[in-house]
Amino acid sequence: MESRQTPFRPDPPEQAPDLDLRPGQPLRGSMARWLQQCPYCGYSAPDIGRAHPAAAEAVAAAPFRALIADSTHPPLARRFLAWAHVLEETGALHAAAEATLHAAWVADDLNRADLASAWRQDAVALWRSGPSLDAEQTVRVIDALRRSGAWQDAANTVEILAATNPPEAVAQVVALERRLIAGQDAGRHTLASALPPPARRPHVAHQQIARRGGGNSGGFWARLRRMFRGS
Repeated sequence: MESRQTPFRPDPPEQAPDLDLRPGQPLRGSMARWLQQCPYCGYSAPDIGRAHPAAAEAVAAAPFRALIADSTHPPLARRFLAWAHVLEETGALHAAAEATLHAAWVADDLNRADLASAWRQDAVALWRSGPSLDAEQTVRVIDALRRSGAWQDAANTVEILAATNPPEAVAQVVALERRLIAGQDAGRHTLASALPPPARRPHVAHQQIARRGGGNSGGFWARLRRMFRGS
């Protein structure tokens, strides 16, 4: 069966991203357009016309059907969780973590702290189950742990990362995360709180994140560092 889908062409964000790299506005408010969803089988992806070869099997299985039918979860969050499920089933664990974190962002917007915390913990588990994390990815794990109130795990992960002598931009974010964890601050903070101006920064498209399927995020952070140097 066919369905008509509208391609998403995001406008660049005008505001600083959060510490977990959630983009600033106007891209921040466009999450409902980030994924397409088949109205017949429920398959969700940035482009449902280019499905992973193993996606059909994952979508037909009982766990996926139960997930998309779970009315206790917000509909938009279910869309991201459906995409995360397919990614996990096809072995793209880091990309699945990204999609699960997006579901947590939906919960944030709906003031569902319980769901946001649980899905951040799920995202951390997926990140840690995949290939080795680089310094920039580890910062996102730390932020997810902090935002979900996993204080001891967050503090331990901060100290492990700090001991590796990470790049300067990462070290500045780590220093902020350390202070926030010490104060048991589980709130939202932006990269502008940790790094020098300018505060306008790009955000890597979610489609690119998903296509990497667990690759590192160094390209995005390299661009961030150039932006902060004003180049």
